[in-house]
Amino acid sequence: MFMAENLLEEGIDHSMASTPYTRGRSREYQVLRKLREEGWLCSRSAASHGPVDIFAGRNGRILMVQVKSGKGRATAEERKTLVQWGKAYRGQVEIWKYRKGKPLQREIVYEHEAQPTT
Repeated sequence: MFMAENLLEEGIDHSMASTPYTRGRSREYQVLRKLREEGWLCSRSAASHGPVDIFAGRNGRILMVQVKSGKGRATAEERKTLVQWGKAYRGQVEIWKYRKGKPLQREIVYEHEAQPTT
């Protein structure tokens, strides 16, 4: 359940005006909560403006998430960069899309396939 004290724990300042940055950050915190509920150890890449917003690990697996909300879309170049990150870290890369009035959409952009051992 989303509660005001969670916002305070996460360091969100209620006095700030709603901007694209604060709305995006709020969505990133939602992703962190959801992943932690699923047992992931995760961290937000704060104010990085990089390709990956959330890094997560669980049971030897790596998950990288780019969060989009509102009308935000991943460009072809951003997708290419996300695939490069997935390959570099041998992890799964997803784009999580939040759209007003619609359920969360999780899109897998890259999924590392484990190599068979010989």
